[in-house]
Amino acid sequence: MSAADVSLDVLDKELAGLTALRRELAKSDSDLSQALHKAVAQCCELQGQIVVTGMGKSGHVARKIASTLASTGSKANFVHPAEASHGDLGMISDQDIILALSNSGETTELGDILAYSGRFGIPLIAMTSVGNSSLGQAADIVLKIPKSEEACAVTNAPTTSTTQMMALGDVLAVSILRAKGFTADDFHRFHPGGKLGAAMKRVDRLMHHKDMPLCDEGASVETAVAEMTRGGFGCVGVLNAKKALVGIITDGDLRRHFSKALGQEKAAEIMTKDPRVIHADALAAEALHLFSTMKITALFIVDTENRPLGLLHVHDCLSTGVI
Repeated sequence: MSAADVSLDVLDKELAGLTALRRELAKSDSDLSQALHKAVAQCCELQGQIVVTGMGKSGHVARKIASTLASTGSKANFVHPAEASHGDLGMISDQDIILALSNSGETTELGDILAYSGRFGIPLIAMTSVGNSSLGQAADIVLKIPKSEEACAVTNAPTTSTTQMMALGDVLAVSILRAKGFTADDFHRFHPGGKLGAAMKRVDRLMHHKDMPLCDEGASVETAVAEMTRGGFGCVGVLNAKKALVGIITDGDLRRHFSKALGQEKAAEIMTKDPRVIHADALAAEALHLFSTMKITALFIVDTENRPLGLLHVHDCLSTGVI
C-alpha cells in the first residue's frame, strides 16, 4: 500500500472508532451514557482532586486528560502507576477520585492503585474497553469504550483505542466544565500566557480609560477635530446632554463631510450615529472580530447607559498577541 492508502486506512479506522463512541453516547439509556452522567455528577461534587493514571500509551493519554481537566476548572493531577508503588500513593487522599485508563483493563502496574482505592474507599472511575476486566470489576463507575479495530492491524498497537480515550476524556472535561458553569473569564485565569491567553482577556484590561477623545454633540467641528487630534486615535466620541455616546467622528467622516467641516457645522451633523460599541466584560477576541468584520479601528467601551468607560484601538489587541 502507498503512504496515501495507509494514511486513509488509519484515519478510516480511527474515525470508525470515534463513530462507535459517539453512537453509544447518543443513546441516553446506554451503559456509557449513564456512566458518564454519574462520573460528571461525582466529579462536580468532589472536594479533592481527580487523580488520573494509566501506563504506557494510556498513561500519555491520562496525562493529557489531567491537563485538560486542570485547565478547565477541575483540580486534577497525573500519578504514574509505577511511581505510585514507590511512594506517590501518598499524593492520593480519601477526598479524591481516581480515573484509571487501561484498554485491556488488566494493566499489572495499576494493581497497587486499585488496592489503595479499595482500602481507603477512594472512588474509582475506569476507562476501558473490557467492562468485566480486573479494572472494570474494581471500579465504581466504568466508562466502557466500544471495542474497535486498531489502526495498526499488524502489531495491534494502541491507536484507535487511545484516540477514543482521548476523545472521551475531552467529553468528560467539557461536561464537568459546563455542569459547573465555568466561564471564559474563569478559563483565562488558567491561561494568562500566549495567544490563547491574550484572546481571553477582557477588553476592560486593554482599554484606554483616561483622556478619551470626547466632545458634546453641540460642539463645533473645529472643536471635534482638535479633540480628535489631541486623542491620537483617529476618532472622537460625541456625547448628548446625559453624557451617553450618540455618535463618533472619524477621519473618514471628515473626508465625507469636507464641505460641512469647512463650514464649521456642529459635530452632530457629520458624526456617524449609533456607533458600534462593546461592553467591558467582552473578550479581546470578540473586539478583534468586530474590528475585522466592521472594518473599523477603534471601539468605545460603554456601560449599560451607553456612557463611555474607555476606548480600545485595534493596535491594543494586536500588540498583546490577540489574533
